[in-house]
Amino acid sequence: MPARRKARKRALDVLFEADLRDRPPVEVLAGYLQRIEQPRPDHLGYAIGLVEGVAAHLDRIDETIASYAEGWTLDRMPAVDRNLARIAVYELLYVDEIDDAVAISEAVELARQMSTDDSPRFLNGILGRIAEYATR
Repeated sequence: MPARRKARKRALDVLFEADLRDRPPVEVLAGYLQRIEQPRPDHLGYAIGLVEGVAAHLDRIDETIASYAEGWTLDRMPAVDRNLARIAVYELLYVDEIDDAVAISEAVELARQMSTDDSPRFLNGILGRIAEYATR
């Protein structure tokens, strides 16, 4: 698994836990980091940046997702999909060195591995619309 995909998976783990426990992502991240054995993996820095970035911009990210998720509220989305969308939207809006297509395809691939059969198509549609309209 490529390093950035591993980082996205770790960020997803933290954001998923924070979402389910209704805790601030940075608080969950602190506990997560305490449990990681030394030496820490190289990709951990990117994972930390994703969690902190999503947490810092959560209101705008959620507003963006909600406005492009036709017929879906954030609460109705599976928690995995909601948090994969948050990571991808953060990358689309705030991480210049990641191409939009890469952010989308990584979210779709993780959805394929970790969520429902409909999730990859669902995320691809939402994220494609966001990339097309919101990042202009």
